This record gives sequence, structure tokens and C-alpha cells, in this order.
Amino acid sequence: MKIFVTRKIPEAGIKLLEKAHEISVNPFDRVLTKEEIIKGLKGKDGLLCLLTDTIDKDVIKSEPNLKMIASYAVGYDNIDVQTATRLGIPVSNTPGVLTDTTAEMAWAQLFSVSRRIVEGDKFTRAGKYKGWGPMLMLGQDVSNKTLGVIGAGRIGTAFALKSKGFEMKVLYVDGRVNKTLESKLGARRVGLIELLKKSDFISIHVPLIKDTYHLISEGELKIMKNSAVLINTSRGPVVDEKSLVKALKEKWIFGAGLDVYEHEPEISKELKILDNVVLQPHSASATFETRSKMATIAAENMIAGLNDEIPPNCINPEVFEK
Repeated sequence: MKIFVTRKIPEAGIKLLEKAHEISVNPFDRVLTKEEIIKGLKGKDGLLCLLTDTIDKDVIKSEPNLKMIASYAVGYDNIDVQTATRLGIPVSNTPGVLTDTTAEMAWAQLFSVSRRIVEGDKFTRAGKYKGWGPMLMLGQDVSNKTLGVIGAGRIGTAFALKSKGFEMKVLYVDGRVNKTLESKLGARRVGLIELLKKSDFISIHVPLIKDTYHLISEGELKIMKNSAVLINTSRGPVVDEKSLVKALKEKWIFGAGLDVYEHEPEISKELKILDNVVLQPHSASATFETRSKMATIAAENMIAGLNDEIPPNCINPEVFEK
């Protein structure tokens, strides 16, 4: 069968697909337009897409022979799963594989912001360092502080567990009791307001759904400690970016670490000039090992779907019940 891959992925996935099917890969190292995706999908049986691709009903309906959509990502808010399901098309993602990798990035951001690593690097490279000073680059201690985790799913749990070596008190917000965090860390499930008031560090690990859009906005930011650090490696629109800029400029909070943005790939000009925010290019899963595993999983999902088998990571398995 024929498969369209919207952007080059690691060779492990490409080679796996080539063993079983004919594939066409976007030759450009950029996000394709909707029209380009539709053109590339013409005459194809499978679509392997990225989180940056908008796979709406127009794209899905454009190819009547489409049998499988495999996403090279954990999140799938970019795909109209409802339309795919109605048309009997399986959709898959790549969960689990990037759990620890993303959790590690959240910690990297946490330390970078709290100890002003990026700011200090720029300061030193600019020749401004003239010797040790008692008030130079003062930051925040991490050990023995309170860590707030918003969303205690796979990634949130992995992130929180890594706090054990720093003897932190852990609070979490989630729809369910997390027995792992409570038994291993003595973590406590609380409401969002309590978490925001009491946490020194807050890390967001929720999917983007209607209820999480602008979950953190002006009201929530004002509740936080002025020494608090906010980390977001989930989805950009979970945080109201305009309110965050205001909070950082007016020092409502100490700082923030962002890997995602509300209007990706566009980033607020004001964010770019602030010293108390560390910006990453949506690269939380960007390690050689993880990206290669993601490619393999996406390819395995695709192959299973085209063979009329339930993909290992199928989002809408109900299509096989018809």
C-alpha cells in the first residue's frame, strides 16, 4: 500500500515502513500547508503525520482510500478523530515512549529558571562577569521546597517521582487519586487553588481540551507566590500567554520555563526579551533515543492498521467494532 509521511522522521521508522509498503516523504524540512498535505495524500492508503500538521475533516475526506492515520506524537488534538472514526479510519499515537524524556526536560527547565542558568550564561559571555559578588545572580533553592504537579498522568507522575532526591513536598491536581505518588512520595491530591498558593515550583502536564484551555490565566498567576516558578511542557494554550507576560514583567512570579506556546510556532515578542523566562523550541522529546523509538512505534501502528489489525496504540479502537 502507499503511505504519505508529512515530514522526515528517524530512519528506524522509515526503514520499517519501506519493508512492507511504498512510502512518499515530504521533501521539505518544514510544516506543510493544508493544501500540500491534501496533495501529498492523494492516492495514498496511509497518512503518517506530526503534531504540527492540522488533520481536519477536509484533509481526511480528501482521500477516499485512506485507511490509517498514524501520528508521530502523544497528543492528537491536531487530528479530527471524530471524523476519522465516523469514516472507519483508525488513528494512533505514540504514548509512553517519551514519558521520561519529557519529564527530564521539565526538570531541566525548572533548574534553568530557578538558578538563572541561561541568564547567567548570557551575562558571562557578554563579558559582564567581573568576579564573585554576594548578590550576583541570586536564584531559588530547589531542595526541600514544595512541588506542584498539574496533571498526574504518565508524564506528570514520572516528573514528580524524580523529585525524591530533592526531598520535596509534592502536591498534585488530577481527576483521579494517584496511588503511586501518594505511596512513594507522600504526595497529596489538592485543588488547583491550594496547589497554586502553596507550591514553589509548578509544572503542567495536562492535555489540551476544552477544560484546560487557559487553565492558567491572570487570576491563577496572581494566586501564585512571587518566588514561584512555572513550567509548561504540555500544550501552549493551557497558559494564557498575555497574562504570563504580564506576570513575568511585573514580577508576580519569579520565572517560567516554556517548551510550548499558545500560537506555535509564533512566540510573543515580549516573551523573547524577558530574562526571567527560559524558552525551548517544543523539544521536550528531542533525544536521539526517544525520537527513534517514536518513529518505530508510529510505523508499527501504521503497518497494523493497514493490515486491518488494531494498532498497538489505537486512539479510536471502536472503528474495529463495526
